[in-house]
Amino acid sequence: MTDISASGSVAATGGKDGTGRTGMNGMTPGVRIAFLCVLVGAICLALSPYQAWIRTWPAALTLPATEWIGAGLTTLFEFLKPAARSLARLLEYPMAGANRLLVGSPYALTIGVFTALGWHIGGIRMAALALAGLGFVLASGYWIASMNTLGLVFVSVPLALIVGGLIGVLAHEICSLRRAIETVLDIMQTVPTFAYLTPLLLLFGFGPVVGLIASVIYAAPPMARNVLLGLKRVEPDIREAAIMNGATRSQQLLLVEIPSAGRQIMVGVNQTIMAALSMVIIAAVIGGFNDIGWEVLLTMRKAAFGQSLIAGVVIVIFAILADRMSSALARDGKRHSWKVTASILLAAVVIALFQNSALPAAQDFAAFKSAAAVIDRSLGAFIAANGVILDGVKNGTMFFVLLPLRIGLEKAVLPFTWGFQWTTGISIAVFSIATVAAIVLALRNHAVAGLSLLIATGILVTGITNLPWPFVLVALGGLGWLAGGTKLSVFAVSMTGAILSIGLWEPALLSIYLCTASVLICVAVGGAIGAGCAVSENAWRVMRPVCDFLQTIPLFVFLIPVLMFFQIGEFSAFLAICAYAIVPMIRYTHHGLTSTPDELIEAAVASGASEWQVMREVRIPYSAPTILLGLNQTILYAFSMLVIAALIGTTDLGQQIYLALGQGDVGLGVAAGASMAILALVADRLIQGFAARQRHALGL
Repeated sequence: MTDISASGSVAATGGKDGTGRTGMNGMTPGVRIAFLCVLVGAICLALSPYQAWIRTWPAALTLPATEWIGAGLTTLFEFLKPAARSLARLLEYPMAGANRLLVGSPYALTIGVFTALGWHIGGIRMAALALAGLGFVLASGYWIASMNTLGLVFVSVPLALIVGGLIGVLAHEICSLRRAIETVLDIMQTVPTFAYLTPLLLLFGFGPVVGLIASVIYAAPPMARNVLLGLKRVEPDIREAAIMNGATRSQQLLLVEIPSAGRQIMVGVNQTIMAALSMVIIAAVIGGFNDIGWEVLLTMRKAAFGQSLIAGVVIVIFAILADRMSSALARDGKRHSWKVTASILLAAVVIALFQNSALPAAQDFAAFKSAAAVIDRSLGAFIAANGVILDGVKNGTMFFVLLPLRIGLEKAVLPFTWGFQWTTGISIAVFSIATVAAIVLALRNHAVAGLSLLIATGILVTGITNLPWPFVLVALGGLGWLAGGTKLSVFAVSMTGAILSIGLWEPALLSIYLCTASVLICVAVGGAIGAGCAVSENAWRVMRPVCDFLQTIPLFVFLIPVLMFFQIGEFSAFLAICAYAIVPMIRYTHHGLTSTPDELIEAAVASGASEWQVMREVRIPYSAPTILLGLNQTILYAFSMLVIAALIGTTDLGQQIYLALGQGDVGLGVAAGASMAILALVADRLIQGFAARQRHALGL
């Protein structure tokens, strides 16, 4: 069994290049890169006390990029502003119409229409979900604010679908533009949402139109990607049949290919609706109008967590309804009786006719006002009774996990936290132990693991935010070269060097630190949960709806529970990021481990492998590409949430974006947003490169 499992593991991980094991022919590329990183890191640590430029980029070499960007965009905006303001005034008409329709319509009619739609596309369960959900919205007292939000969604979604659909068709039809369009889509989805708002405010003026346009920018890429994917997957036989029947290119596209790609396109519709709903809530920070996002933000600022929680539940209800209904429309499922649909609509019309005389006005409902007061009192009592425990969890995590990772053990280990003082002698001892362990691993043909241990030790002692910039650039360049060759290496170094040169290196390192801490927890906890769900089908039955629920909740809402118990601060931001980013790791780990071919598992079992050996030697190596993609998504999710977490007390690039929004500093906002997008893009390209190498090694 040992020989079989060992050979299977090596084959699955790409042999010497994949594992980094040394052999008779000399060092592998992985060993050379790891050794270079150790060498550069050691030189930087030795020289940094005497050469300040190693840790801090010289101010004389810092480009005034924020000023340049601000001046350039201001000049451009002055030229574009008349046209933009005209467009804003034009877009106000459909928005005002949607608001008048939804706010002015009797709530009984609105609830009836959605209930009837739910019945028609999903049966009794969907109808009950719509009725109960909108009934809660009405009873909460947030009906008017919710309809304002829904009106913005009603206008933004069609625009996003049109823009995204046209981009997807263009990318499919003009192959030479496809790569450039995909890059633009990556940028649109990786640039933080807050970064859109600063330039849009200057261009279009203050008001809900800014939220509308930002929503379209954010929600169009999912539609474009799914249209492109759907058109690429159309069977060649279908295209050939259209050509044989004399169809022109436009007829092929409109009458054959787009209908054939309908299911994938409807998935894009679902994702666009969810993205639009998430973005219009984020746009509430500009205070454009009285929508539900503004209610959440206002109650959070007042520490009225009872009302904030109820408003957050309203947002979750809209997100769940939007997700379930659009998903049902995307499926080619059975449509239910038109007679029942018509009966529900008729009943809604009848009730609406008598609403003014028989029912309270929408703004008079406040069924949960007392519940909000009870929540606040209960929360206060809970914190008073368990404040010591909560502070212990918060301070313990900060002092023993986050702070060492941020500023290093040298500065974080102090008598009042750890009980002793870190000294130079301790550093020497730690590095000596790590060196011995690295030598032992190298002698056992695990040189990369040994050198990686040395690198991790240096990072832990120094701290992520204190890492010398030459080491970071060399490490990223080396990882890029291993993952995708020279091109990816140059991309990683040049993009990261751009952040360094414009003076945003320190907040960028803070972003990397908080993202790294969150991702490590997500990988450990999410990976363990995903592996447990792969082993136990019952565990997956429990976790799947939890994952569905967490992925449905808009980012904004994750802030409410952490603020309720831990107040504003870095720890609360850390928890919110973990809660949002853990789901991809669970899903991809479960999917990867359960998609291992049965014949591989049967061969291992026939060779006498235990369940643990099958997991370690067969399932995990085979699922590595999928798990890496889960890691990629986890990192991107963490960066997305990082900007939202700036609202509750981070000091990274997200905070720079938020400050720029408050100050109207378009240069800083764009530069910080671009820097955040660069970090996300570099991480995305590196992990995709390693995943591609692993798939190639597996012959996939």
